[in-house]
Order: sequence, then C-alpha cells, then structure tokens
Amino acid sequence: MMPIEDRKMVGVIGDYLRERNERDYVLFMTGVYLGRRISDILQYRVRDLRGKDRIAIAEQKTGETILLPINPHLQKIYRDFFKGKKDYEFAFRNSRSKQNTPISRIRVWQILNEAADAVGYKESLSCHTLRKTFAYWLYMDTGGDIVMVQEVLGHSDPSITRRYIGIDQQKKEKAINGLHF
Repeated sequence: MMPIEDRKMVGVIGDYLRERNERDYVLFMTGVYLGRRISDILQYRVRDLRGKDRIAIAEQKTGETILLPINPHLQKIYRDFFKGKKDYEFAFRNSRSKQNTPISRIRVWQILNEAADAVGYKESLSCHTLRKTFAYWLYMDTGGDIVMVQEVLGHSDPSITRRYIGIDQQKKEKAINGLHF
C-alpha cells in the first residue's frame, strides 16, 4: 500500500466520510494528521484527545511513548466531535455494540475502501495508508526532511522511511523517465 499522494484526494475522501458518518471522518482525519498506527488510534479514549494540544501515547508495537502536537485543524475537529461524549468512552466507538468498545481494524479497512470506491479513487486503501499519507505529506511539506519524518514515525533508519513512503521508487521512476538520448 502506498500513501495518498494527491492532497485534493485526501480532502475528497474526508468530505465523503464527513457526509456519511462523523466518527469515520474524525478517524480518517486522526490517521492523516497524527500518523499513528491504527492499533494505537483505536485505543484512544475521549480523554486522550479532548482539549489537548499534544498527545503522549505509548505505541503498542514498539512500546515507546511518542509526544506529538495535535494540529490546530484536528483540535477543532475534536472539539466538535467530542461534545457530549464521556471521557472514558473510546473515541472511535463501535456504534453497534452496547459495550464501550472501539470499532475493529477490519471495519476501518471496509470504511476506507467504501470511501475510495465512492469517490473514484483507484487504489486500494489499507489502515496503514493513513500513516503513510501522514508521513508522505510531512516529508513533502518539510522540504524533504527525511530524518525528522523518520523520528516522528519511530523508524530506525532514513532508508526505511524513504522506502515506506515510496520516495525511493519515485526518484527511480523520475530518473528513468527523464533519460533522453
């Protein structure tokens, strides 16, 4: 899976999800603005996100605590979404369950692919597409600061990060396509 490399398409998918289901929209925006793994995002409770300007959460995969700012646009989305919700509730609660449980990874995958189909996005989306999209756009918007992106993602080497967001492949394709004899 690759990141969504068309910034407008990120907005189109977000708009579609907002019209369809607010929870799904906020989940999508959380993924593309925070860049955390879906297993971490689904464990967030309202108290972890409401009224915060940064978030400190231990990643399940690595066990490391990551301290990240919450983008002001995402803070506004949270203010609206969390009105009337209890602090102990899961932020992305399974609305079909009487229990306080988060939606499943499988349901997130279904939501993303339904949205992609609905808006005409030709690529398949995975839960990890959100994290890769965050990383790709962070890289692009920082003028290619791969070390900073590496640190935010918790990768051990910049080459892993470049491969992860498809930068090496893009450079190869551009170089090959630019050959002219």
